[in-house]
Amino acid sequence: MTKRVFAPGDILLPKAGTDMTKWSVVACDQYTSEPEYWSAVSELVGGAPSTLHIIFPEIYLEDGDGDARIENINANMKKYIESGLFAASRTKYIYVERTQRNGKIRRGLMGVVDLEEYEYMPGSQSKIRATEGTVLERIPPRVKIRKNANLEIPHIMLLIDDAEKSVIEPLDAAKGTLELAYDFKLMQDSGSIRGYFVNEAEEARIDAALASLADEAAFSKKYNVTGKGVLQFAVGDGNHSLATAKECWRLVKETLSPDEYDTHPARYALCELVNLHDTSLEFEAIHRVVFDIDAKKMREALSEYYELSADAEQKFVMITENGAEEIRIANPTSNLTVGSLQKFIDDYLKANGGRVDYIHGEDVVNRLGAEPGNAGFILPVISKDSFFPTVICDGALPRKTFSMGDAWDKRFYLEARIIK
Repeated sequence: MTKRVFAPGDILLPKAGTDMTKWSVVACDQYTSEPEYWSAVSELVGGAPSTLHIIFPEIYLEDGDGDARIENINANMKKYIESGLFAASRTKYIYVERTQRNGKIRRGLMGVVDLEEYEYMPGSQSKIRATEGTVLERIPPRVKIRKNANLEIPHIMLLIDDAEKSVIEPLDAAKGTLELAYDFKLMQDSGSIRGYFVNEAEEARIDAALASLADEAAFSKKYNVTGKGVLQFAVGDGNHSLATAKECWRLVKETLSPDEYDTHPARYALCELVNLHDTSLEFEAIHRVVFDIDAKKMREALSEYYELSADAEQKFVMITENGAEEIRIANPTSNLTVGSLQKFIDDYLKANGGRVDYIHGEDVVNRLGAEPGNAGFILPVISKDSFFPTVICDGALPRKTFSMGDAWDKRFYLEARIIK
């Protein structure tokens, strides 16, 4: 394998005849407060081959049966490989067209990234960087799942700042010359997806365009910075999954010879590349719902924690059983509203107990926040134009700052790759 930062991956897909709608399920970190969603998925899938059987939906992380679930995941992966479920792997890019629920098409490119070029710790100057704060305690449970897994099936999405649309978008015009990889409807009214294997001519064009985005002089001029490492790829989704892949690679590489170090499959992680300037890509705020608290006391604590003013710029909406209230912070602790709110929530829960969940849809926040013992917080959206410059100059954003679309438009598990 070449040492490109992003390269064609040795991708596995189920053989023709597999029910792909049942095979492909949404990212494991979605619908974490909606057990009815995952129950419906389980009923739909049944015993059919499905990525549902080889992932660990986060809604079940606290059920106490984690070890048994992980053993079952690993056994199912092995069964899928040995039973001949997959067609032969193809070392290719796959051009992806995801038709979302609203009818818009999001264009992407599947490939692998070199984990040696990725760091998630604060202050990183690596070519691939986390865009939100990484919660370190969330990594070990995921390492436990991945370290003995035979397969990876990603929901990781990387962003490029390609205003000229030189990397992915030309594939739309070329797709008539490309081999169809898959084409099917996604479950739960989540749109549809189509993929094409990229040919050698388009692969060469893509690699040249990506190299241009990584040019140091052009990077410095584009963002008006000096002394900053080139940020070629920003993690848009699946940051903790990519961090987990990195940690597993750290463990594996200590055991390898120099020849194995360059070619071992665990050095790479399968991802989808998406242009920040894709017309379908809309940043959505990730809201908060706090459970098992006294909402009135939390509101009083907020008034003591911050100076609140009707004229302040940082604002959010707090939802309780008594209704909705707009709150503005006059003395914020972060440049972003989400950072100021998160600091308060973290400190409040540490002192008073309770738990917080991160919710993508306002309707869910309104419903859950209005229940007794809960409080919901609806946050504003950050600007796409400020995204790369903020990460380059200020580092990672506060955790759970943004989401790329609603839950039903998130990346579904589909492509696989052997990592052992």
